[in-house]
Amino acid sequence: MTALPPPQPIEEFDVIDRASFDTKVRPGERPAVLRGLAKDWPAVQAAKAGDRAICDYLLGLGPTRPVTGLMAPPEVGGRFFYNDALTGFNFTKHTGRLEAFLGELLRIADNPAPSGMAVQSEVIPELLPGFVEANPMPLIPDFVEPRIWLGNRIRVAPHYDLMENIAVCLAGRRRFTLFPPEQVANLYAGPFELTPAGTPVSMVDPLDPDLDRYPRYAEAWSHAQQATLEPGDALYIPYTWWHGVEALEPVSILVNYWWNETPKGTAGQYDALLHAIFAYRHLPERERKVWRMILDHYVFEANGDPAAHLPDHAKGIMGPASTKLFERMRQMLGQIYR
Repeated sequence: MTALPPPQPIEEFDVIDRASFDTKVRPGERPAVLRGLAKDWPAVQAAKAGDRAICDYLLGLGPTRPVTGLMAPPEVGGRFFYNDALTGFNFTKHTGRLEAFLGELLRIADNPAPSGMAVQSEVIPELLPGFVEANPMPLIPDFVEPRIWLGNRIRVAPHYDLMENIAVCLAGRRRFTLFPPEQVANLYAGPFELTPAGTPVSMVDPLDPDLDRYPRYAEAWSHAQQATLEPGDALYIPYTWWHGVEALEPVSILVNYWWNETPKGTAGQYDALLHAIFAYRHLPERERKVWRMILDHYVFEANGDPAAHLPDHAKGIMGPASTKLFERMRQMLGQIYR
């Protein structure tokens, strides 16, 4: 275990409806534990009856298609990560039926050093008909599709999502360790091209940090927040907060909801980051300073609205967000890359 002091606990809220969630939790832009939010879900009640009961509950919904499972050897201790050479991962992918995956999960549940097993980010309405209707989430818009994550005692490296997130612990316990976005420089992100979690992950093992190799991680840890969820508890993870996850039981199941309020039609922010690295990172420092100032002015509005001095009809792409404006920008970019 890490020799660093324990992180501060994540604040807890008694939130049961969307109005209180939108007024008490989200405006703070900080993580929040919502104890017992899903305690009345039939799925949670099945989980509390035992591992086999929750597996039977899910299979009783009639899984409609195969799933992708991940398998890691026992010697990695459940940490789904890179291989030692950083040329690939320490796990393999397999496709099969959910019935087979859950059967194997139950079979090895008593093994003191099992292989790591995980099914991750499967869209629930596509896989488990009737789950959403029986286990509703009142805090977010109805169009948000939940996803399910199943496995045994596995660990996922700290990473960030380009969404807000509500994660509901369905079965087993899960420990979350969160870091604010501004700690990016102290978390030592891995490569963009090869990542087990979509966006880059922290190269530091939170359970055994190598501070000789990653000295700034101690500063990141001083800003960390942590909580352990029981079945029925939920966690709100704000936009782009880094989070590492530990599943603490032989059968562990999570349901999560991703959403954001990005205006429809905008370009992908992560794609733009990659393009910005391509366009600016290798310029001479004097030129990078100029572009940093220009981006601050036009994109991040460090000096206020950069088009405030123009009449509305002349603001062009600097005008208010709209479908028409986004389409105009796509046309402009299309002309550049012809």
